[in-house]
Amino acid sequence: MENYKRKREKQRVRVRSKYEIIGFISSGTYGRVYKARPREGPQVELAIKKFKPEREGEARPSSGISQSACREIGLCRELHHENIVELCEVLMDDNAIHMVMDYAEFDLLSIMQHHTHHLRKPMTELVIKSLLWQLLNGVSYLHANLILQRDLKPANIMITSSGVVKVGDMGLARVFRRPFQPLYNGDKVVVTVWYRAPELLLGTRHYTTAVDMWSVGCIFAEMLALRPIFKGDEIKMEKKQIPFQRNQVNRIIEVLGTPSKEQWPTMELMPDYAQMKQFRNYPNALKAWFTNTGHKSETGLQLLSSLLEYDPERRITAEDALDHPYFREEPRPVRHPFLEQNISYPRRRLTLDDLCDAKSQHPKISQHSEAGASGSSAMNTVV
Repeated sequence: MENYKRKREKQRVRVRSKYEIIGFISSGTYGRVYKARPREGPQVELAIKKFKPEREGEARPSSGISQSACREIGLCRELHHENIVELCEVLMDDNAIHMVMDYAEFDLLSIMQHHTHHLRKPMTELVIKSLLWQLLNGVSYLHANLILQRDLKPANIMITSSGVVKVGDMGLARVFRRPFQPLYNGDKVVVTVWYRAPELLLGTRHYTTAVDMWSVGCIFAEMLALRPIFKGDEIKMEKKQIPFQRNQVNRIIEVLGTPSKEQWPTMELMPDYAQMKQFRNYPNALKAWFTNTGHKSETGLQLLSSLLEYDPERRITAEDALDHPYFREEPRPVRHPFLEQNISYPRRRLTLDDLCDAKSQHPKISQHSEAGASGSSAMNTVV
């Protein structure tokens, strides 16, 4: 066996022998992402995600592969879509798994921060519509293939220099066809708290693709306002007890109003429904919030309201959202909005320093489980 291992080790392709590492992109819970290019062949830019060999909370390195890495690799091998990050190959080197993927110059978070801190002006309606339509297109593909992404947020939405959206980070994604147990049993906490759907906040054990659609609604709102619509203070888990996120729920009802039984008939069945008694009654203020962003599209407000529907059964699906009247109004979305409007952003993504500076602005999922925590047309017009 030892001879066999040594022979396989000699035959193993080394990452640095095949790729030139030309920069650091970002660091996350399960590893680091680097910018690279092949040493031979076409000099295309790629991203290499190196999964950490150690497990969270363990001092000594582990030779095992995390469940999150297995999930992400397994799913990405099967996913092929223009709005999903493409996996090129997987390499094992230095006791770590490396995923070689498409490279995108930006993520949505860095673009919004650039508008806020440097340009000091909102994103144009054409750019917002185009990025949102492509995000919905990628999410629709995932849902059509029975996959929940479960961590949609601006930092996980990759964008190329021309404005093509690539949904990334599938570490929390799950196939949901006929699960033997509720998805809650495998991952107690999913979706970063600011983008977490109300049914998750109320402790549901069974959930659907609607949790992703709520996250899309939060991302849409954030593009409109250049700030999170529901920026709550997260209570961290202690001693494996999942806390009720009171502040986050309060942020939601301040904007959307206190949900009624008519709005959400199954709300009383939620495990933490009794917690709702501690909140005062609020009216729905979404229209006023939308108006304050400076945007005036009635159909845009309708789509946002449909995405942020309390009742997951009534929340709009990705497929239906793609055909929403909002996308048929001028300006209509395009596939390369940055080229269309001659927009150029600094060619970089978040660094470690940026991530530290933005920590209070965009939290990560509290990690409390092994896995829980990474239609083409010939015309430029999308619809």
